[in-house]
Amino acid sequence: MPKFPIISTALLAALGLAVLSACGRSAQGGAPQGFPAMHVQTQPALAQNVGDFTEYLATIKSRGSSILQPEVEGQITQIFVKSGQHVQPGQVLMEIDPRRQAATVSSQEANANSKRANLDWASKELERRKGLYAAGVISRQDLDQALTSYDAAKADLTAMDETVKQQKVQLHYFSVYAPTAGIVGDIPVRVGDRVTVATVLTTLDTGAGLEAYISVPAEKSADVKQGMPVTLATSDGKTVATTISFISPRVDPATQLLLVKANVPASSDFRNDQVIHARVIWKSVSRPTLPVTAVSRIGGATFAFVVGDNKGQAVAQQRSVQLGEIVGNSYTVLGGISPGDKVIVSSVNMLVDGMPIVPETASQNPAAPSAAGPQS
Repeated sequence: MPKFPIISTALLAALGLAVLSACGRSAQGGAPQGFPAMHVQTQPALAQNVGDFTEYLATIKSRGSSILQPEVEGQITQIFVKSGQHVQPGQVLMEIDPRRQAATVSSQEANANSKRANLDWASKELERRKGLYAAGVISRQDLDQALTSYDAAKADLTAMDETVKQQKVQLHYFSVYAPTAGIVGDIPVRVGDRVTVATVLTTLDTGAGLEAYISVPAEKSADVKQGMPVTLATSDGKTVATTISFISPRVDPATQLLLVKANVPASSDFRNDQVIHARVIWKSVSRPTLPVTAVSRIGGATFAFVVGDNKGQAVAQQRSVQLGEIVGNSYTVLGGISPGDKVIVSSVNMLVDGMPIVPETASQNPAAPSAAGPQS
């Protein structure tokens, strides 16, 4: 019988065992045998105090902003100012057609003059009857009638004078005056428009201090304290530090939100009615930070490499990490890295788990977190 098939089978079996052995060693070591050691930069994960915060939407409100609405209904006949114009207290801004009210005032003044003439006649008649009564020409009853007529005429005039005053006050409302000095905002009405007491004519901003109105859910209301730090995010990504200055004594029953206010520094670039992001910082916690250059992303997950040891050989050890907010050039770490771990900060996209490395200490320039941290 020929021996060639037996030899061929033996060779195949030996080759198969060699492949399985090589695969087993590769799976156990995490990197191919003989992989050259790579020089990498490392730095320790530093523990720093960061803020444990929750971010909410906030609205900027001016303490010196007024919404001007008319006190009467009518048609706009004149607008004396323009948007952006500086005005003084008492300056006339607009006029609502006053002709009907002016006619009412004139009519009431005419009635008052008639009542005044009646009073003059009643006064003279009373004096005449006093003389006749003293001479014994008329009875006491005739004198009393004259006195009653005089008192009635006097009361009628007093009532009419009050009516005239009220109508003049009402006429005053047909002119819209600036309540304070300030800058005129947008003017949505035009000459000829009919307005009611619910119509917004314009706004007046005095440039006084701004406040951030923050609505906090009711379940967090017990945690809100006066003076608690708050950071306000500007449009260019910067943050402005402030504190809570007011806490509403009640929760809105309709929305179950608690209103809190924070003063806005005068140097900030916020505008009245602007909607921004505000972070209420509940407490300061110590967490490790991780340079952004140390983070790699695979399939939506985040990883970092730390220096490990394999029988005396420094190796790259891959770890899954949970990241918080980015502060400066560093992430706050919620899990996966502990303070003091030697983190690899260079060439992370060229590393594999278990790969031999030659660690070198990198120069450290950590960003100092101020009012940021993990979001609750």
